[in-house]
Amino acid sequence: MARAPQRLAIRPRDLRPADPARGARLMAGEFHFGGEAIEAQAGGDPWGRLAPSRHYAAQLHSFGWLRDLLALGDDGGREALRLWTEWRRAFGRSSGGYAWASLPLERRVFNLACAAPRLAPLVTDAEGATFVESLARQAKKLAESDGDPARAAERAVAAALVGAALDGKTGEALLGAGLKRLARLIPQAVLRDGVHASRSPERGLELLFDLLALDDALSQRGAPAPLEVSRGIDRLSAGLRFFVLGDGRLAAFHGGEGAAPRAVAAALALDEGAGEPARSTPYGAYHRLEGGGLQLVVDAGRPAEPIWSGEACAQLGGLAVVVEARRLILGSAWSAKAAEAKAELRGPAGGSCFHLGDGWPGVTLKPARGLADRLEGGPAEVKAERRQHGDGLWLDIAHGGWPGFGATRRLYLGMAAGDLRGEDTLTRVGRRHEGGELTIRFHLAPDVTAHLAADGKSALLRPGLGAAWRLRSDAEAMRLAPGLIYEDGAPQPIQVLMLTGLATDEGARVRWRLTRDEG
Repeated sequence: MARAPQRLAIRPRDLRPADPARGARLMAGEFHFGGEAIEAQAGGDPWGRLAPSRHYAAQLHSFGWLRDLLALGDDGGREALRLWTEWRRAFGRSSGGYAWASLPLERRVFNLACAAPRLAPLVTDAEGATFVESLARQAKKLAESDGDPARAAERAVAAALVGAALDGKTGEALLGAGLKRLARLIPQAVLRDGVHASRSPERGLELLFDLLALDDALSQRGAPAPLEVSRGIDRLSAGLRFFVLGDGRLAAFHGGEGAAPRAVAAALALDEGAGEPARSTPYGAYHRLEGGGLQLVVDAGRPAEPIWSGEACAQLGGLAVVVEARRLILGSAWSAKAAEAKAELRGPAGGSCFHLGDGWPGVTLKPARGLADRLEGGPAEVKAERRQHGDGLWLDIAHGGWPGFGATRRLYLGMAAGDLRGEDTLTRVGRRHEGGELTIRFHLAPDVTAHLAADGKSALLRPGLGAAWRLRSDAEAMRLAPGLIYEDGAPQPIQVLMLTGLATDEGARVRWRLTRDEG
């Protein structure tokens, strides 16, 4: 007896918003990812061309761009089908090579499952059966595969989503196995306060979208989501509220970007437990300070443990600042999405923090076979103390990451007046140390214009068309330097405000203050 063809019993949905403008560029044969590109003429395809990098190839073979094509209606759907058909001819009969590596396979399974209902009206029964058979085959391979242990939860979600969508025994097996794994993996990937175990705010947002798609699929089947799936959604939603700043973006830390405001808004719109954001995340080690038109998120913890540190940065005490709903200072300039982001930006030079000399705070970058480079080491402990008196809020972050010195970043926020003060201190501990140059960096948002005062003791910072703010300092020198930030993996030029001073064998102290400019 011939085996009945696979078919979809429900309509999986990816709740991430699409970008029709990007879809139009894809229709024209422009495949741009992470600052790199393949230019194919309209009606061509990228599959027979050499990818600029493995990073680029992963995004291309992940098919995340399908939702942008599908936003163009039937024309985009037909183009999506044509590109998938060409991919299947080139890569679909094998199960090896980079197109079948763990990350592109994971994302492709998820994205094809969510695209299938939109494509179904455009195909014949035979074509539809071929599509679903290929999806089922890929999902089974994903369920059996190993890969980055830090993405085990995402792999399980993608396989379970296909299982929820498929009708029949194959679907039941995929769904049952996927949900069983998620019961164990979600508590590992999502800390109790909603911070992703990688400490990347954007990683938390992406896992939230995946879990929401699975929850929706289970609802379509008339099956309630298991407790750990529901709890993971609730916790990640709380983490999202914590990291969203007044400009509608996320605070960017540990390889995660600020994320497009439309994506953040889409996730917030689905937050059933909406409420005020927490002041701190005790497990994820972040603090949020706000008042007087200022909002800050401050990294008050060590980089993630090695298993989760493939996107981690050594930027202790880094901060992101928004003034009157406009980005002013960026938390981190490094992006895990960028193909060519410089590795040094994963260190203190890429964060709005302070450091001694050119070293990293006791952290080393270790290659990992087949995986992203991991961070290892770092200070044994990072202490954060927060207190409030009247309308004043203090946050002290201390660690021993620099040999021979204890490091402290003290922040004070006058919540009524919008007065932010910082004091960055190195204090000698134990053996003598020869010291070096103390450098404090503030990575300015792309639309911020900055001008140094003639005395070199202050800088006027104006975000877009907003009001100007002035940063003053008693540092020995203040200067502006060119820098980069990555948005959607592509580099954007920015300016970096740098304060420098000399650390003697006894230590050093630099004070700075950010207030509205009254001039």
